[in-house]
Amino acid sequence: MKKKLLVATLLVAGAWSALGTADGQVAGSTTTLGWSVKKSILDKAVYNDVGEKIGNVEDLIISPDKRVSYLIIGAGGFLGIGRHDVAIPATQIQDTGTKLVMAGATKAALKSMPQFDYADDTTNRDQFVANAERDIGKAKVKVGELDRSAAKATSEAKVKLDQQAVALHKDLKVADEKLGEMKRAAAKRWKEFEAGVSAATARLRNDI
Repeated sequence: MKKKLLVATLLVAGAWSALGTADGQVAGSTTTLGWSVKKSILDKAVYNDVGEKIGNVEDLIISPDKRVSYLIIGAGGFLGIGRHDVAIPATQIQDTGTKLVMAGATKAALKSMPQFDYADDTTNRDQFVANAERDIGKAKVKVGELDRSAAKATSEAKVKLDQQAVALHKDLKVADEKLGEMKRAAAKRWKEFEAGVSAATARLRNDI
């Protein structure tokens, strides 16, 4: 499943009018701040050409070639309750200078469109979890080896082996807990835990 790229916190280079031709490019610089998506687009109302509000911009979708391809419009609802999100091609939204307009649209028409749902990216998640479980499994085997070696070692060697085992036990516990948090979370939230699990399993690989 192809991963959908979201830009709730990204900066899009150029003017908002560029969205009319889907030419908005993702800014690659971390030092040059030009245009805030959150302040300029997200949560902004969208109207039809007779001035009726039809929804709000909830998110943007970036295509693989780094162009703004869709706006996610939330129609209806209050404080997120009963809201119906739909994906609208960026070319259908016009900036008049004072507001965003989708000509010919109505709130009823948007609510009749298929509900937009984010991809869970389950293939990447499953592979990530499998790799983490593999590292944890190897660490558990190593702990067993250290414990057995320590039981047979002389006093001086035993101290060193015990220290290695204790350190590995500690890192193993952290990795298990981090991976457990990811598994208990909703599948589409797995990216929130990726960095923590990656750091924990990296320590395990260094230990073994």
